[in-house]
Amino acid sequence: MNFLASDYQDIRDGVRALCAQYPAEYHRKIDAERGYPEAFVDALTREGWMAALIPEAYGGSGLGLTEASVIMEEINRAGGNSGACHGQMYNMSTLVRHGSEEQRQRILPKLASGELRLQSMGVTEPTTGTDTTKIKTTAVKRGDKYVINGQKVWISRVQHSDLMILLARTTPLAEVSKKSEGMSIFLVDIKEAMRGGMTVNPIANMVNHETNELFFDNLEIPEENLIGEEGQGFKYILTGLNAERTLIAAECIGDGYWFTDKVTAYVSEREVFGRPIGQNQGVQFPIAEAYIEVEAANLMRWKACALFDAGQPCGAEANMAKYLAAKASWEAANSCIQFHGGFGFANEYDVERKFRETRLYQVAPISTNLILSYVAEHVLGMPRSF
Repeated sequence: MNFLASDYQDIRDGVRALCAQYPAEYHRKIDAERGYPEAFVDALTREGWMAALIPEAYGGSGLGLTEASVIMEEINRAGGNSGACHGQMYNMSTLVRHGSEEQRQRILPKLASGELRLQSMGVTEPTTGTDTTKIKTTAVKRGDKYVINGQKVWISRVQHSDLMILLARTTPLAEVSKKSEGMSIFLVDIKEAMRGGMTVNPIANMVNHETNELFFDNLEIPEENLIGEEGQGFKYILTGLNAERTLIAAECIGDGYWFTDKVTAYVSEREVFGRPIGQNQGVQFPIAEAYIEVEAANLMRWKACALFDAGQPCGAEANMAKYLAAKASWEAANSCIQFHGGFGFANEYDVERKFRETRLYQVAPISTNLILSYVAEHVLGMPRSF
């Protein structure tokens, strides 16, 4: 396991150079307009960063989750928001690891070139939340098609994606021996689906994070869009979820460094009562504590990445990395806005924007309480609580 961030300096330098072309003013404008950073995502794609996890045989860079996490971290550390594009990174791993050779040949080169985007994953439902095995969206085989009926919620970037990975029940819960069985994953052509039975309703929210509620009414999907074996979708989707949580951890680490860099510079210059406010230990200690927590979370991120890239079980590490990093970035955000005082709430300082963005990760893609439950049961061996 490699803990030296400097070993990825070439990636960091490349992403930083690109991000420098899209400074804070760009992201501030996008946020104010509740828009999508189309030009920024296109630039990331053109320079190959969005194809990091695609094998070289399909036109990608053939890198691992470790390198992908560095890309996401640097976007956030530069003041951007990886939430606009991180879906393609973690959805990619599901397709690469579990898709058929025909699917990989047909789709991956187009994702690498930017001809297609795979930014969305449809798992969560309004009545089940994190209780994924209880999902009610069904996929019934009829001839050479699957017919989808149901509802999903908090499905992001649908308007800026061509494809979506969808989880649905192909065998009723009452008919399976294990509740994690009987679910399957499908590739959905979003534009075709919107013409044939899928309705998309945007959800306005406190962050400029495009997300939606989806309704499926007899949507037909070709059988060749089934990923892997029917009924094993929950197992496959965990690949994407572990990648997602690890990448989110890296993004939070990037946020944490952005906040500590920002507030350290500010309190070192801001003078009140004839002295820099950063000279006061009451200001120093919360910032120092947040920085320590970011550094500690970073180590767990590297461990989760190393296990994922080695094909080893990494559920506990991915969850713990996400928990630690989200907590650290939130503490750093609190310190940053507190010691900027009123200026922390002014749009031009970018603190309030980043403050809102990083708060999301206490709740999504999995809440901190659910991570604690996972660790209590699956790591510490305590009785199952639900």
